[in-house]
Amino acid sequence: MAQDSVGLPSDFQFWMHKLSVWDQASTLETQQDTCLHLPQFQEFLRQLYEALKEMDSSAIIERFPTVGQLLAKTCWNPFILAYDESQKILIWCLCCLIKKDPQNSGESKLNSWTRGLLSHILSTFRFNIKEVDLFTQVLGYAPTDYYPGLLKNMVLSLVSELRENHLNGFNTQRRMAPERVRSLSRVCVPLVTLPDFEPLVEALLTYHGHEPQEVLWPEFCDAVNEAFLLKKISLPASAILCLWLRHLPSLENTMLHLFEKLISSERNFLRRIECFMKDSLLPAAACHPAIFRVVDEMFRYALLETDGALEVLATIQVFTRCFVEALEKENKQLKFAFKTYFPYASPSLVMVLLQHPKDIPRGLWHQALKHISEMLKEVVEDQTHGSYGGPFESWFLFVHFGGWADMAAEQLLTSEAEAEAPEALLWLLAFSCGPGAGHQQRAQTMVEVKAVLRCLTKLLRSPALSARDLQAAAGEGGQGAPRPPACQQLIRRLVLSFLLWAPGGHAIAREVITLMAQTDAIMHEIIGFLDQTLYRFILLLFCV
Repeated sequence: MAQDSVGLPSDFQFWMHKLSVWDQASTLETQQDTCLHLPQFQEFLRQLYEALKEMDSSAIIERFPTVGQLLAKTCWNPFILAYDESQKILIWCLCCLIKKDPQNSGESKLNSWTRGLLSHILSTFRFNIKEVDLFTQVLGYAPTDYYPGLLKNMVLSLVSELRENHLNGFNTQRRMAPERVRSLSRVCVPLVTLPDFEPLVEALLTYHGHEPQEVLWPEFCDAVNEAFLLKKISLPASAILCLWLRHLPSLENTMLHLFEKLISSERNFLRRIECFMKDSLLPAAACHPAIFRVVDEMFRYALLETDGALEVLATIQVFTRCFVEALEKENKQLKFAFKTYFPYASPSLVMVLLQHPKDIPRGLWHQALKHISEMLKEVVEDQTHGSYGGPFESWFLFVHFGGWADMAAEQLLTSEAEAEAPEALLWLLAFSCGPGAGHQQRAQTMVEVKAVLRCLTKLLRSPALSARDLQAAAGEGGQGAPRPPACQQLIRRLVLSFLLWAPGGHAIAREVITLMAQTDAIMHEIIGFLDQTLYRFILLLFCV
């Protein structure tokens, strides 16, 4: 290689003269001379690159003072850019001029000037360049035929370079320099939405070097994520996963975008929430524990900020269901233990909750619910598993799998279970509605709710139902001092379950809402809740 670079100074002057001649004339004779010398000029560029890559930008300018002029003239010659690998080699020669940490204004200007040339090469060529028109005319191609082919070849060349980490034919032992990857990602910022550049964008996102710090330009990641959210780019899920793993703000913005879609939509049915969720790619990406933990933390904050809003709870449950489906589909054999996803939860409890309630025979529902209740109670009240977090962590885990609470409410209303079973189910529901309540407060809630439950179970056997019957049943035990919030919420859940499962319950729901203004002070709170929440809940479950 040293021998190859010995004659560079003399060759340098020869090619500088040739480029000047080619740049000043556009005659047929000039074009023929250019095409005649293309193989030799490409070999010169190759030798120049081998010399430049071993020097920093300061040493390059000292040894080759006019290298910038030569490369600039080359960038504007369409014959050279279209020939074989010349364009690719030219790009890496330019990258050698970029100073990673410019120390003065001169080096900064050189960086800016070099990036401008790279941007010119990588962007769409101007159709009014006289030389290009002549070139395509000689070849018999129209610009509409020539430019797409040239752009496609350039993109494929860069993609190959990123994936193979070497230039075809040389530099086989040298990985692509991080500065070059970073420069390329910066140049691509305004180009990410162009379909022809999608392979290059994907190759950049999936590029893996051995650098301790991220090499991709942050604005590049922002641009790609914005294009993905606005459906202006089509990338495989693996590339989006790499984007979110490399750039946390992109993942956070995706979650915020999902929340915005849910908030802006007037009526969010469960099917629509599921479509939003799967379309976001979040459940599939969450199979990677790092993605799951970030998404789960954002759900946690949303739940706390909205005081457990129904829409947030429903979204968490839909996400969890889609996540579990994706996990089962992707991992025939789990790559990560479930504790990696739920580090603050009892592993045995997680395994039980991961079962889909409907996969359990109906005759075993009580047994499964009782087992879950006992495990949660042991963690929450007995405090024998302090390493699994406090009551909130157990509750947050439980609300991910909302089907179990729905099953418990249904069982309390529709089954004739033995005495101890309803106690376990009542505790489970009381905990789901009031995770911060103490042992005594939760016990008192269970006493009050049990009285309401007796009235509701009687109504289920009643031949005719009315809104006032429901009001009376829901008000049982509510006279006198106001009920604690957890008790009120549990009664509401039972009322909801009653209206969902009782014959004619849907009709009563509408009747109750229309009678809201006519109720007394005690019932106004419950009916007000039905107006705000029950109707939305019914929409979530039954509207299509």
